[in-house]
Amino acid sequence: MHALTAPPLNFAERLLAFLHLCKPRVNTLIVFTAMIGMFLATPGFPPVLRFLVASTGIALVAFAAAALNCLVERTVDARMARTSQRATARGEISAVETTTLATLLGASGLWLLHVFINDLTLWLTLATFVGYTVVYTLILKPTTPMNIVIGGASGAMPPVLGWAAMTGQVAAEPLVLFLIIFLWTPPHFWALACYRRADYANAGLPMLPVTHGVAFTCQHILLYTILLAASSLIPVSLGMSGSFYLLAVSLLDLIFLGHAVALCRKYSDGLARRTFRYSIIYLSLLFAALFADRLFV
Repeated sequence: MHALTAPPLNFAERLLAFLHLCKPRVNTLIVFTAMIGMFLATPGFPPVLRFLVASTGIALVAFAAAALNCLVERTVDARMARTSQRATARGEISAVETTTLATLLGASGLWLLHVFINDLTLWLTLATFVGYTVVYTLILKPTTPMNIVIGGASGAMPPVLGWAAMTGQVAAEPLVLFLIIFLWTPPHFWALACYRRADYANAGLPMLPVTHGVAFTCQHILLYTILLAASSLIPVSLGMSGSFYLLAVSLLDLIFLGHAVALCRKYSDGLARRTFRYSIIYLSLLFAALFADRLFV
């Protein structure tokens, strides 16, 4: 376990450490799904300036939420091998610094959305921020093994935000994209929690593999993957996409289902790790297929 004090960092190192707290790799996928929502909401290409400003505003708020998540969980992170190197866990960046920088980022993002996009997108983005930093991080994650199921709603919002940014309203299409990410989130995080279960147990977090065991969790991974596969076909029935997306997502679903079945039949940490990594590829390629089908087919 790392102590919560560490040698001071210089200015450049502090900025780099704060950037790491913003979880740029995770938020890249989040912003990407918001961008696809913008493309699907607009005949042809969305207006470039509006697209860039909306993407920037959503990204800044997402960065702020991630940084505050790291701040709130700094003592928990210090007890987990996966997160113990975070600057907040090591005491390299103070709570005041993290809060100030996150507030500046979040406020800037919301300001951009208010001034240049529309207030619906602002309020939906703010609700997503509160859902992640307060409802999920402070209330659900430390209290219930179903935390990621309920809290996954915040992570599923970006396509809705993107759609609202372009149209000023919410329709059935972005809600389908919301559903896909909502059902994707549990198997994605439970696969991680399975092979990191000792970490979560040490941190005192009631993740499903810790409270109910790996076998039970793998059964639920399979259940949610089946639901995900079914929901991934809805864009075709709604006319949002065509044969290219159908072929692509069918292949993606079969591979994901294969991973889930294999976990139930003969679990190993290595397979859980591969399932987690594939889940990221799955969601990225699913949204890329939606974009390609819309643009080229």
